[in-house]
Amino acid sequence: MGWTIRLAAIAAGAGLAGNLAAQEVAVITPYLAQPGTQFYIDGFTARADELGWQVNVIDTAGDVAAVISRIEDVVTQGVDAIVINVDPAQVGAGLQSAADAGIPVVGMDAGSDPLVAANITSNGYAMAAETAVYVANRIGGTGNVVMFTFDPFPPVQVRGVIADAVFGNFPDITVIDRITPDVSDGGISDSRSMMEAVLAANPEPGSIAAVWAAWDQPALGALQAIEAAGRTDEGIVITGIDANPQARDAIAQGGNFEASVAQDFVGIGTATADTVARLLADEALVQSVIYVPTLLITATNAAEE
Repeated sequence: MGWTIRLAAIAAGAGLAGNLAAQEVAVITPYLAQPGTQFYIDGFTARADELGWQVNVIDTAGDVAAVISRIEDVVTQGVDAIVINVDPAQVGAGLQSAADAGIPVVGMDAGSDPLVAANITSNGYAMAAETAVYVANRIGGTGNVVMFTFDPFPPVQVRGVIADAVFGNFPDITVIDRITPDVSDGGISDSRSMMEAVLAANPEPGSIAAVWAAWDQPALGALQAIEAAGRTDEGIVITGIDANPQARDAIAQGGNFEASVAQDFVGIGTATADTVARLLADEALVQSVIYVPTLLITATNAAEE
C-alpha cells in the first residue's frame, strides 16, 4: 500500500531552491520495509524541503511490477522528475514512458540503465570485497560459509558476485548454501527460518565457520537462529552490509555478528536530491554512477555515530 509525503513549497531556500521552488518529484520503491530505504528517503526529503519541492513517496510494498504502473501514473500527472529505488531492468516500460514525456529519472541505490540519468549509491563491489575478505581472514581461509544474497536487486546482486569471487580464491573455503530470503517483511524472519534449516542440516560443532550476508537483515536473522540453537560458542562469524542501528547494536555486543559496512544512507538521499536539482537546472551530468563513501563497522566503532 502506497503512502505519500507532501512537502510544502518554501518561498526561499538554500542552494538551487530559488529556481526550483515549484518542482514536483516522485520517489517510487517496493522496498520501504528496508531500514536503508527509509533512511535514503529521509535524506532525500530533507534536502527536497530545503529546495522547496513537493515530494510524493510511493511504496509498492514489495511489488516490483507495480512500480511500472506507478511510474506511468506520475508521468500522467506531469511530475518534473522521478526517483526510483528498484532494478531499472525490471521497470523498463515505466522508464520508457518517462523518457517519452521528457521526465528525467534518477536511481537512488538502483542500478544503471540508459533510461536512468544517474544512479547514486555506495560502491557495492568494494563493500562486498571488504566483508568477504574479513570473513576469509577471520576463519583462516578454511571452513564452510553460508551466503545470503538477493539477485533480483542489482546493488545487492553485485555484492554476491564479488563475495563469490573472494571465497573462490580460497581453496579451503566452501560455500555450502546460497540463500535468497523473502524480503517482504524486511528479511529477518525468513532468514532466521532458513538459517535454522541450515543449522539442522549441519549439526556438528564447527561444521559452519561463517555467515556472509549481502545486507544486515539476513545477518540478524542468522544471528537469531544461531542463538536460539545454542551454537554461539562455536564462533560462527557473521558479517552484513548497511550497519543499520539493530546491526550496530548486535556488533557492539561482541558476539557472532562481527562486522558490517556503514553506508551513508542519508547522504545517498541527499546526493540524489542534489543530482535531480542539477538535471532540473539543465546541467549535463558527467558521471552516470555516483558513489557515496562507506565505513567498515566492527565492535571497536559500532557505538560511534
